[in-house]
Amino acid sequence: MSINLTAYQEVLAQLLPYQAKLVAVSKTKPVADLEAFYAAGQRIFGENYVQELTEKQAVLPADIEWHFIGHLQSNKVKYIAPFVHTIHAVDSLKLLQEINKQAVKNQRVINCLLQVHVAAEETKFGMDEQEVQQLLQTWQTTPAAFSGIRITGMMGMATNTTDETQIRKEFHQLRQLFGSVKNQFFNNEPYFHELSIGMSADYTIALQEGSTMVRIGSLLFGERNYSQN
Repeated sequence: MSINLTAYQEVLAQLLPYQAKLVAVSKTKPVADLEAFYAAGQRIFGENYVQELTEKQAVLPADIEWHFIGHLQSNKVKYIAPFVHTIHAVDSLKLLQEINKQAVKNQRVINCLLQVHVAAEETKFGMDEQEVQQLLQTWQTTPAAFSGIRITGMMGMATNTTDETQIRKEFHQLRQLFGSVKNQFFNNEPYFHELSIGMSADYTIALQEGSTMVRIGSLLFGERNYSQN
């Protein structure tokens, strides 16, 4: 077990002044590691793979708040719809519609974050500003068609770089878009308040730029083991 409970407490202390939440990113990690953080008080865990998430959810405590943070294929939504709390990476209208369909089937409302592409790398997923506007216009004009979802905010990833100026610029860009979208589409909706930015290497910058939710994995769990995926 390579978990770092000291780092966990340090992260929590840094989040406290910002009233931000910690999503402990547990992908590729064994159930025992999650149980150790659960015993320490952690209740929000994030997973990237549908099969791994469903397997862990089946054996871990029922009060865990599960977040799906990876790229989600529409045909796999049905497997996590019965229990997932928040889906971070909604990057298309098609995916949002499928999440709604499966949520309604399960008589649930699933929280969704719109993923925005702000990084320099083309390999990262996410919508641009125009695509976000188009999706929200469809959502706004046909509210009855989205009764099973709640759009609670936005998510993004900065470029994988050591250039803190670039990272800050990208997070700031997303924060500005978040504010613009809130004013235009969610002005009277208190539930639209989440800005999911910041990971192990850049979460302190993200907090300064308005993050309400950081997704931290390797800092807490150690390096990931991808041999099982």
